[in-house]
Amino acid sequence: MFRRILIANRGEVAARVLRTCRRLGVQAVAVTTTADRDLSYLAGADEVVEIGGPRAYLDQDAILDAARRTRCAAVHPGWGFLAENATFAARCEALGLTFIGPTSATMRAMADKARARRTMRALGLPPVPGTDRALPDVDAALRAAEEVGYPVLLKALAGGGGRGMRAVRGPAELREAWTAASAEAQSAFGDGSLYLEHLVEHARHVEFQVLGDGRHVVVLGARECSVQRRHQKLVEEAPVPGLAADALRVLAERIARQAPAPSRCWPRASTPTPTGCGSSR
Repeated sequence: MFRRILIANRGEVAARVLRTCRRLGVQAVAVTTTADRDLSYLAGADEVVEIGGPRAYLDQDAILDAARRTRCAAVHPGWGFLAENATFAARCEALGLTFIGPTSATMRAMADKARARRTMRALGLPPVPGTDRALPDVDAALRAAEEVGYPVLLKALAGGGGRGMRAVRGPAELREAWTAASAEAQSAFGDGSLYLEHLVEHARHVEFQVLGDGRHVVVLGARECSVQRRHQKLVEEAPVPGLAADALRVLAERIARQAPAPSRCWPRASTPTPTGCGSSR
C-alpha cells in the first residue's frame, strides 16, 4: 500500500479518489489551479498544491514537481487529462513514481490499433478478420477488402471515440470513404493512417473489466455497450442482459488464461460465475 499519492485530476474524479484514500489510510495530495482552489472537495486532501492557471492539469512538469516536493510514491491520474498519456506515464516511471494505471509500454501497444491486434493475436485472442498493419494507400485497402470480404470498416490506426471510421459495403465506395476517414483521423489524432476490419453487423458490444497491479490480475465481469451512436457508446449496463452464461464463461476463462499468474475472476452476485478462473497459483 502506498503511504502518499498525488491525484492528478479535479472535481468528481479527485473527490472519489480522496474518499478511497481516506478509507484505506493513504495520505492524498490534491493539485489545483487558480480557478479551482476554493472548490469544496479539496478540504478532503492531506495537502493541496496550486500548480498554475486553468490548463495546468495538463502541465506534466508542474504535476511531477508537485509529486516530488510532497514526497509522493505514486500518481493517480483518474480519467481524462493525462490518464491515457503514455509520455506522462513513462516520465512517472523514470522518476520512480508508480503511475496508477497501465504502464507506458501497455498504453503505446494499445494506442496503435494494428499493433494491438497483433498483441491480442499473439496472446491467443483472435481479433475480427482484418489487417494487422497500417494500409499504405487506397489501392492496398482495396486489395485487403477483397481478401477480408465486404462489408468492411475503415478505422484510424491511432483512433478512439468513433473518429476516423467509415463503413464500406463495396469497392465503389472505398476510395471516397478512405479520403474522408483519413482526413478525419489526421484532424483528430495528427495521424491519418488507416487499417480495416470486416464489419460485423447486428453484433453485441460486450466489454470485460480487468484490473491488474503488475502481480495480480482480476477479471471483474462484463458490461453491455451495444447502444451506440456514431460508434460512440451511449449506455453501459452491467451485468450483461440476455447473453448466455456459457458465452460469458468462455470469454472470461480465455481472458484469465492469458493473464499473468495468479489471476482470478470476481463474479458479482447477479453475474454468472465463470469457471476455471480460480487462483492459478
